[in-house]
Amino acid sequence: MVNLVDELAGRVYQTLNYFLQEYYNSYDPKSYKRQYDFLRSAVKVEPKKVGNKIAASVYIDTDYMDNYYNATGMQVATWANQGLHGGTVEGNNTPHVWDDIMKETVENGELLKQAVQHLEANGISVKKW
Repeated sequence: MVNLVDELAGRVYQTLNYFLQEYYNSYDPKSYKRQYDFLRSAVKVEPKKVGNKIAASVYIDTDYMDNYYNATGMQVATWANQGLHGGTVEGNNTPHVWDDIMKETVENGELLKQAVQHLEANGISVKKW
């Protein structure tokens, strides 16, 4: 199960990094030099046993982004999820970072499909409805 959870968290982490890059690609600032803190803010925590479960986390480390002018890391991440740069500027095809990650991993059934494939590849039968 640790391998399965690690594989699923890896898929979410990969998707998060993809959308962070797409967010950066969607806007070319003219009035400031980027520091790329948001681009490097993705974190994947290795799976561990918690009670009788295996858990892993993937998230945007808003504390890592502590050097923005007049904005917190949480605000920057919130704007990114609204498709905004700096709270007001819309980029060209700017993704809604976290919402798009959820659509591409959870809501479309991708993680469930990957979990079933992993289980079946390891000899565990899965009843499908």
